[in-house]
Amino acid sequence: MTHSSTHSRDSTNIQMDNLNARTSELEPRFKNPQEKRAMQRNLASFWIFGLTNNFAYVVMLSAAHDILDQEQGSEIPANSTTNSSTEGPPVTSNSSYLECNTISTGAILLADILPSLTVKLTFPIFLQKIPYPVKISLVSVFGLSSFILVAFAQKVWLSILGVVLTSIGSGLGEITFLSLTTFYHRNMVSVWSSGTGGAGILGALAYAGLTSVGLSARNSLLIMICIPVLMMVTYIFILTTPVSPTKKADDDDDVALLLEESRQKRMNLTFKEKMHLIPGLLKYMIPLTLVYFAEYFINQGLHELLYFNGLFLSSKEQYRWYQVAYQVGVFISRSSVNFLKINRLWLLPVLQMANLVLLTLQVFYRFIPSFWIVLAIILWEGLLGGAAYVNTFYKITNEIPAEHKEFCIGVASLGDSMGIAVAGAVAIPSHNAICGLHLKV
Repeated sequence: MTHSSTHSRDSTNIQMDNLNARTSELEPRFKNPQEKRAMQRNLASFWIFGLTNNFAYVVMLSAAHDILDQEQGSEIPANSTTNSSTEGPPVTSNSSYLECNTISTGAILLADILPSLTVKLTFPIFLQKIPYPVKISLVSVFGLSSFILVAFAQKVWLSILGVVLTSIGSGLGEITFLSLTTFYHRNMVSVWSSGTGGAGILGALAYAGLTSVGLSARNSLLIMICIPVLMMVTYIFILTTPVSPTKKADDDDDVALLLEESRQKRMNLTFKEKMHLIPGLLKYMIPLTLVYFAEYFINQGLHELLYFNGLFLSSKEQYRWYQVAYQVGVFISRSSVNFLKINRLWLLPVLQMANLVLLTLQVFYRFIPSFWIVLAIILWEGLLGGAAYVNTFYKITNEIPAEHKEFCIGVASLGDSMGIAVAGAVAIPSHNAICGLHLKV
C-alpha cells in the first residue's frame, strides 16, 4: 500500500471519527428505553420553556407600535394632529414626510428590558437559594399578569406597567432556566436557545396574523394568556427530575460522584468567590452586548422609519413583518449550534455594526430600492443576533468548570440585556431627532 493511500485512509478514518463524535453529541447513548424517553421529555420541556419565557417579551415588542398608537390616539382630541407644533408641520397618512409615533418604540423597549436588567444584576447573587418551583411559578405569574394588564389598559402608563411585568418575568425566567440546564445534558442549552428563537418567530407571527385577520391588539393579547399556563404545565407534568446535575447516560459511577460533589460546591459559593468569577466572563459578555446593542437599535430605533410608500402593505404592517423576518433569522441561528459552531465571537458584533450603519444610511438616503431587500437585511440581522446568543452560552457550558456553571451562566445573561438597555436609551433621542428632520420618503 502506498503512502498516499495510507494517508487517505487515515484522513477518512479521522473524518468518520469526527462524524461519530458529532452524532454522539446530538444523540446521547442510553442504557434503557426509560432513559431515552426521559431525555426526549427534557428536550421538549426546555424547548417549551424557551418558547413560553420569551413569548410575551416578543409580543410586547411586536405590539409596541400599536400600543403607542392606540393609547396616544385615545388621549388626543379628534381634531388634533399627531405631531406637536414644536416638531414642525402636521403629518398625515398622505404626507411626503416620515410618519412617526410621538413616543419612540424605544420607550416600550426600555420598559421591556430595564426591569429584566435589574433582575439579572441582582438576582444571581441569591437566586440559587430559592427553590426552582417557586422561581418558575413567579415567572409564569408575571407573564400571565402582563398579558391581562396590557390588554385591558386604557392609559399609556398602564400599558408600560404591563410591559414592565413582562420584563421582570422574562429576566427571571432566563437566569432560572439557563441555570436549570446545568443539571441536565449539555444539549439542553441549545434546545432552550432554539425555544427562545421559536418564541420570536411564533410570537411575531401570532401577533401579526391575529391583527391581520381583524382582531384588535387587545383581543390578540387576551388569546395569548395560555402561554404562561403552558410553562407551568410543562414543568409539572413533562420535565423529569435529574438524578444528578449534567449526568449523561454513559457516565460511570466515578463521574457521577464527581458531578454530585460539583453540585454541592456550586451551591455553596461565597459572595467573594462569585465576584472573583465575573472578570473571566467578560470575554463572553462583551461581544454579546455589542451585538445586541446594534440589533436592538435597528429594531426599535430604525424599523419604524424604514417603511416604503406605495406598497401593498401599510407602514404598520411593514413594521410587523420586519419583526417577523428578524425573528425568523433568530430562530434559525439559535437552533443551529449543534451543526455550526462559531468560536470567534468578536466577528459577530463587527458584522452587526455593519448592518446598523447600512440601515441608518437607508433612513437618510433611501438608496435601497426595494422593501424585500431591506427585509432580507433584517433577516440577516436576526441570524447574527441568534448566533451570538446560542454560541455564547454553548461556549460557557463547555468551558466553565461544573461547580461554577450555574452561577456563571446566569451572570453572562447580563450581556444581552445590557446591550438592549443601552440601545433603547439611545434609540429614543435618535428616533425623535430623525423624525424632527422631516425627511422626505
